[in-house]
Amino acid sequence: MPSILTIQNQIQCPHGGQAILVTTNSAFLVDDSPALLESDLHVIAGCPFTVGTVYMPCVEIEWSGGAEMLTVDGVGVLLETSIGLCNNAAGAPQGVAIIMDAAPEVDAI
Repeated sequence: MPSILTIQNQIQCPHGGQAILVTTNSAFLVDDSPALLESDLHVIAGCPFTVGTVYMPCVEIEWSGGAEMLTVDGVGVLLETSIGLCNNAAGAPQGVAIIMDAAPEVDAI
């Protein structure tokens, strides 16, 4: 099973901007940290991406591919295999988020 993503993970856009990880989840914890949900939108800080002379930073990550069998209030928990699409302020995709680490696996009974 892929690792579950939590607010303790390090995630960045393909240009090096850092995701600010917050979640509406307070019910499901992994190593005392809330798991991220597929419905969470994460702000990106410090993206340097420029097209020609126009600054077009990634500003948020929109997720897909959350867990199907592991949900919180019907919303899938994010896994290291989930896809985070990094968008600019106009909503245009600029690449896929890079997950720098992942939380340990969780075994459920």
